[in-house]
Amino acid sequence: MMRREFVKMAAASAAASGVAWPRAARGAAETARAAKSSAIRTNRAPFKLKYAPHFGMFRHHAGDDDVDQLKFAADEGFTAWEDNGMAGRSVEEQERFAKAMSDLGIAMGVFVVNMDTAWGATLSSGAADARDKFVAACRRAVDVAKRVNAKWMTVVPGTFTQRLSLDYQTANVIDCLRRGAEIFEPHGLVMVLEPLNPWRDHPNMFLTTIGQGYQVCRAVNSPACKILDDLYHQQITEGNLIPNIDRAWEEIAYFQVGDNPGRNEPTTGEINYRNVFAHIHNKGFTGIVGMEHGNSRGGKEGERAVIDAYRACDSFGG
Repeated sequence: MMRREFVKMAAASAAASGVAWPRAARGAAETARAAKSSAIRTNRAPFKLKYAPHFGMFRHHAGDDDVDQLKFAADEGFTAWEDNGMAGRSVEEQERFAKAMSDLGIAMGVFVVNMDTAWGATLSSGAADARDKFVAACRRAVDVAKRVNAKWMTVVPGTFTQRLSLDYQTANVIDCLRRGAEIFEPHGLVMVLEPLNPWRDHPNMFLTTIGQGYQVCRAVNSPACKILDDLYHQQITEGNLIPNIDRAWEEIAYFQVGDNPGRNEPTTGEINYRNVFAHIHNKGFTGIVGMEHGNSRGGKEGERAVIDAYRACDSFGG
């Protein structure tokens, strides 16, 4: 007989006979009741903002099955999810994830539109083949977005083109993005441009600052073209996070986070994410905040540290 079954039977017998329990038996029974009560509470309070983990972030708790990871995240109060590589998954996988997210009340965040060409000399070059590849990727992304109930998709314009003035490169990027906007806008979809830091992770990229992204989005002039403000990248590139959020607010549709240095969860570096999250929440942001970072520690302990960090930073306003 398992110990918990023995404790349960002993408790019933003692209650029926009116005999007082030994202290150890009473303690074991109380522990069993507490564990059962904890198991019944499958959902914690949702976070104030829609923080979006990604596959693998909680695998030590949830296991390797991706749907089980979605379930674990939902049970911890997360209401969004990201997967940069979603467009490269099979239709069957996409449909499986979409059903699970719908059942769990999880919103789909970004996936990358032009994963195959994002890191080459692409949109800034003005080359016809680069433009045609981008347009084809946008058309494919519409089908993926509809399949997984996504609204926002990341676009990386690619690298800086040598021997070509920045002004001409900017015009080339704008022309390509207008073509993409024509594809996405009728479907209510939004491509979000991600400025990347050139000093540590992505040297020689065309798009690096929020101001530059703001300029490009204003020129494209479409609700289907906005900014993805990755605060990890921007802390490295230019800092001044909250003032730049305010200046570009009309063109920002999505955030991603990671602390600096290390690109791990909030509270492990120099960024005051509690203040940043409070600021965008108070400005009325209702979109998704992608958790595009690693875990500072391994195993279940590290995963719990990630969740605790978001709870701490989401505690603004009481």
